[in-house]
Amino acid sequence: MKILIVEDNDDLREVIARSLEKERYVAETAANYSEARMKAFVYEYDCILLDIMLPDGNGLDLLREMHAAGRRANVIILSAKDSIDDKVNGLELGADDYLPKPFHLAELHARIKSVLRRQMRGGEQTVKVANVTIHPDTFRVEVGGTPVELNRKEYDILLYLVNRRGRLIEKQTLAEAVWGDDIDQADNFDFIYAQMKNLRKRLKAAGAGIEIKTVYGFGYKLTET
Repeated sequence: MKILIVEDNDDLREVIARSLEKERYVAETAANYSEARMKAFVYEYDCILLDIMLPDGNGLDLLREMHAAGRRANVIILSAKDSIDDKVNGLELGADDYLPKPFHLAELHARIKSVLRRQMRGGEQTVKVANVTIHPDTFRVEVGGTPVELNRKEYDILLYLVNRRGRLIEKQTLAEAVWGDDIDQADNFDFIYAQMKNLRKRLKAAGAGIEIKTVYGFGYKLTET
């Protein structure tokens, strides 16, 4: 799961990023409006933590631009400006939640999990497809009720594809989601192949009722067998 932190306070931005990385999220950051706008329109994120008051703009304007352009993302507004108007405007513009500063990191983590669970899993605690069950809160995977051991990248790849099953996913999009935005500067995506090979091997050995197909020249597609 990849999260963009839009926050102009250097210390707070770093604290949030470190805390999310400990929770096994891929954390990307933006310190101002222009950087946030560039990232929000170039990359894809599972959730955006958006400060309203930025040195070169207003976070609500970014929400307006994203909404107008059809750029959908789960957004949690983080702001010291705790006014009813900002909450209402933010929610009307497409934000999924509003958390006033100061806040506890534990509450932030809970809000993120709640938003992702609501938007990506219909409120369910687990993700199920065929005989495969994923427990995102504990990073566990089961096939037919039997645990399957995956390393972190294998797990992240599987969760990303399961949440987008049936869709063609470009190699670059998958790489950015699992390894972070800077990976778009890589000369090739050979590092994905080894992880994908091992993941497929583990799923096949466990008798998983899903298949990760390679669409040559494009990327991958997860389907039920």
